[in-house]
Amino acid sequence: MSWIYLILAIVLEVSGTACLKLSQGLTKLLPSVLLFILYGFSFTSFSLALKKLDVSVAYAVWSGIGTTLIATVGILWFREPLSALKIISIGLIIIGVIGLRLSGGIQ
Repeated sequence: MSWIYLILAIVLEVSGTACLKLSQGLTKLLPSVLLFILYGFSFTSFSLALKKLDVSVAYAVWSGIGTTLIATVGILWFREPLSALKIISIGLIIIGVIGLRLSGGIQ
């Protein structure tokens, strides 16, 4: 169940970050309100995940996958430029999370 909470925390955090972009500096009401709600639920879900998962592993997965997902959202939804360096960097993040798993750090 802890992994489900962690995945939920990641999805909520990425959604909140997308709302942060959509809020245009907290000037748009609906995205501004949603971002605080989504971040609140994200941290709540993350705290539930931490009941059983090591904080070092959970935070590495949360930040790594979250960064990869929000970079992908930025490219696909917000039409941010895609470069070779961005692709390589995202790949390195994914390799790092896989490396944690293979090293036995992620159960």
